[in-house]
Amino acid sequence: MDPGTPSADPEWASWPDEKLLDMRLCDLQLSIDTSPLVARLDQLAAELAAHRLVFRPHVWISDEWFTPDGIPGIAVPFYLAHPRLAKLELQQMLQVEGGTADWCMKILRHEAGHAIENAYRLRLRKRRKELFGKSSEQYPTYYTPRPYSKRFVLHLDLWYAQSHPDEDFAETFAVWLDPASDWRTQYADWPALQKLEYVETLMRELADVPASVIRTDQVDPLPSLTKTLREHYHARRTHYGLEHPHFYDQDLKRLFVDAASANGTMSAAQFISRMRKEARRRVADRTGAYQYTIDQLLESMIARCKELDLRLANAPEQAKLDFMMLLTVQTMNFLHSGRHRVAL
Repeated sequence: MDPGTPSADPEWASWPDEKLLDMRLCDLQLSIDTSPLVARLDQLAAELAAHRLVFRPHVWISDEWFTPDGIPGIAVPFYLAHPRLAKLELQQMLQVEGGTADWCMKILRHEAGHAIENAYRLRLRKRRKELFGKSSEQYPTYYTPRPYSKRFVLHLDLWYAQSHPDEDFAETFAVWLDPASDWRTQYADWPALQKLEYVETLMRELADVPASVIRTDQVDPLPSLTKTLREHYHARRTHYGLEHPHFYDQDLKRLFVDAASANGTMSAAQFISRMRKEARRRVADRTGAYQYTIDQLLESMIARCKELDLRLANAPEQAKLDFMMLLTVQTMNFLHSGRHRVAL
């Protein structure tokens, strides 16, 4: 997380996690103006201005990233407004979504795509519907991506453009807006190029044009949220937890051996526990999966290894390589099963 330095730290900034978790979100009294978000929002404004777009989304602090339907504004999560809260987010969820400058800008560009659609009612346009689909399509609770499809841009993780027509537009807009994106070259032989060229044409049309929707509504602003941080994180961990049975038992038995055959070697549970943090990070990098989900998968595997009383069979280095591959495959199986959630 880019730490930033608020003008004056609140009392809760020095509290231990257990005490902080019992604080209500509405009592945090955060401000964007004294947070690291200021620089990110200034950058977003500069990127829009570079295309002569006069629209600027209004931004407020809430409990997560989102852009409400019909409102040309963006809610940003509270943990990005103070380094102490980013630290708590990391401890509770194992990563800080949008916690680096680059990651934060990727999400802001995506949300700006939603906001500009709201500001100019772009979803009503015939060509937009033809290229991206209808906004009226129901949002899925889960979706099954097609990783090798070239009909969609690649921006956020988990092939997010494939989850809904509105997300497809927002992801395409984000790729187009990114000043570092050489999208004409990157997508030269992709059907997705047609969508990018449409966004290019559309934004030229909107240059210097004021927004047609003028609303500054704030949905679920932080001062209205009376839940505690503990309640918030309990709900989030449930949201990102695993929802499948132990379908990897056969793979674990192939990689490890039962205690009777192991002659006193290290337990498989202990072996996985030692590499848990590294495995979680590396597999998240490979798959784009949420680290909390991978950690829950690891925890479940450790528990199964204990229940099955499995032991290390191969040399530790070889076993490590084999297990990394197993974890990657099982994570991808989980993601592609259609049982992962739409997040933004």
